[in-house]
Amino acid sequence: MTDQRTPQNAPLVELKNISISFGGIHAVDNASVDLYPGEVVALLGHNGAGKSTLIKILSGAYKRDSGEILINGEPADIRNPRDAKKYGIETIYQTLAVADNVDAAANLYLGRELRTPWGTLDDVAMEASAREVMGRLNPNFRRFKEPVKALSGGQRQSVAIARAILFNARILIMDEPTAALGPQETAQVGELIKQLKKEGIGIFLISHDIHDVFDLADRVSVMKNGQVVGHARTEDVTKDEVLGMIILGKVPPKAIPGPGAMQV
Repeated sequence: MTDQRTPQNAPLVELKNISISFGGIHAVDNASVDLYPGEVVALLGHNGAGKSTLIKILSGAYKRDSGEILINGEPADIRNPRDAKKYGIETIYQTLAVADNVDAAANLYLGRELRTPWGTLDDVAMEASAREVMGRLNPNFRRFKEPVKALSGGQRQSVAIARAILFNARILIMDEPTAALGPQETAQVGELIKQLKKEGIGIFLISHDIHDVFDLADRVSVMKNGQVVGHARTEDVTKDEVLGMIILGKVPPKAIPGPGAMQV
């Protein structure tokens, strides 16, 4: 599914004028970003730029001081991660947070296990469901009976993504999904992301790898010192121009400037 921006189609997510401070420091200052169905938006910036804090507000880890969150055009009340999940928002952190000692199906249903009418774990139903969702994402995945610790980095990432979409996530936050992966596994995660896009899932991608960004993202939103420098379609900017946004706050001609843009 391609970029679906039309006047009739509201974004999946709108973060409008979001601010939060810690001890008098403006970690995020009047930041606005949006995300459409079947789109990948890369959030970029140096460490401390505010991108991770902004995303933690969407995921319910932090409560914003001001601003508004809209999901499908409607105001969303997100005060904790449980609230976020109700809106179909799932987060996949760099550490993945998978349980190494159990298999893929057990990881997919961790904390939400299916049970038989007799109250025992319904391993058959959980494995069947795991095979169905993994088949959509990664048809070559076969290692259903092995503990996750025996899987490669790319396969572990597949399990983490499958767990998110099993419970009907429509908005996926991916924090450095290819960090510490080799070229082959990075390509595998790229294919997973492309499959999610086809299913209409919107993805916020946090990455320090500019090559990943240009391979996977439809748009970039750059932050610096807690403010949004600007937004651009990846096809409209070069890697050097994006680096200029990150380092200097300089907005290229085809980008839309934000409050944090360098004044010239």
